[in-house]
Amino acid sequence: MRYDALVIGAGLGGLGAGIRLAQFGKRVAILERHTVFGGLNSFYKLGGRLFDSGLHALTNYAPKGERKTPLGKIVRQLRLDYDALELGEQSHSAIRFPGVELRFSNHFDLLRAEVARAFPSEVVAFERLVAELPSYEALELAGEPRSARAELARRLREPLLVEMLLCPLCFYGGAKEHDLDWSEFAILFRSIFLEGLARPAHGMRGFLKLLVERFEAEGGELRLRTAVARIVIADGVARGVELANGEILEADHVFSSAGAVETRRLCGGEAANASHEAAVGRLSFFETLEVLAAEPRELGVPETTVFFNSSERFDYRRPDDLVDDESGVICTPNNYARHEPLAEGLVRVTLLANHARWVELDDARYAAEKQAAAERALAAAARFGVDVRGKGVFRDTFTPRTIERFTGKLGGAVYGSPVKRRDGETGVRGLSLVGTDQGLVGIVGALLSGITIVNRRALAASGSSA
Repeated sequence: MRYDALVIGAGLGGLGAGIRLAQFGKRVAILERHTVFGGLNSFYKLGGRLFDSGLHALTNYAPKGERKTPLGKIVRQLRLDYDALELGEQSHSAIRFPGVELRFSNHFDLLRAEVARAFPSEVVAFERLVAELPSYEALELAGEPRSARAELARRLREPLLVEMLLCPLCFYGGAKEHDLDWSEFAILFRSIFLEGLARPAHGMRGFLKLLVERFEAEGGELRLRTAVARIVIADGVARGVELANGEILEADHVFSSAGAVETRRLCGGEAANASHEAAVGRLSFFETLEVLAAEPRELGVPETTVFFNSSERFDYRRPDDLVDDESGVICTPNNYARHEPLAEGLVRVTLLANHARWVELDDARYAAEKQAAAERALAAAARFGVDVRGKGVFRDTFTPRTIERFTGKLGGAVYGSPVKRRDGETGVRGLSLVGTDQGLVGIVGALLSGITIVNRRALAASGSSA
């Protein structure tokens, strides 16, 4: 069977790419090995309840009509109905280190005032930092990588402020240990602090349903339970894919959201040999989802998200232990603005985790360690003002092992390889990367990645309007 384009993976990058291709009359199929779409940001049912997987927040929030923002570009280029997204803004969030707190919301003046209160000597330097952040357009032309820590240290005299700014940005998109690239810092700072956080009213299921409906309305074909065994390459050019059942699908273009290393392995031969341990992401996470008997606000938790760290230095790295409870993220979906209340209260606590340690456990030890890690996570949250211990009526947890199993991400690396490929280049003609390893993260970033790479590599090349 022949297509104009094939997309590997029905995550957000893949869906963005697929919709954009189909809009321009391309015959396109999205191939997803699982029974549901969404990839890292999906949904599942357990215990009669519907849970989001991966969704803490939709970053890059922008009001209706803001056309030049990333969200505005997605709404325009995918022809989405903004109102149908039903986005509820965050109440406010917080960054908590010992003895110091910075609050922020979707109104930047709150963070500006918090920095002035907690770090009065840094007011001018902080304003200069914000003014010097490169625009999204400039970031597309970013050159050699630069250390965000080094750039911040040049601009700010208070090391603690540097650590507090890095903490939420790393947790929401950092693929490398200890640091971010300066361009990644700028993207994440804009998406979280200058634009803000929101949540679709019906979670990921509702949000993804809108995207799938757009794709299919344009004539796209979504094939679930369709695993790709290899990418077919002849004379250095991607010609299509072979499915796990042996079926061959031919195409002029192949777009992969599987990840850089994972995609090279699908290529086989010399391309596969190019993958090495250093290219596999080292950062993964453990999370416990605690369903509560009451609304979080009733339990004294008004924040949408709390980023916490137990010392003045934020050590963002793969822990030696199963989990690291010295830092983490606490998210309360109930505290986004919404038209109707959620059925139950929910608190999610996320910690850094060691993939290798989790996968070596036998099943009995694995189950026991998951519960032990959940208790450690709740105890860590309690140290930073969110104590829901003993208030839960249901619990689910996931580990790096879960992430790898359901997403195919090697090492359970949510943010993929630390080496990003902004141009989507794979070294194989006709084969391009979209999604996390292209360099844009989060829901909006992944969608924008799919759109951008398709515009450059398929639509522009064919003379279609981008």
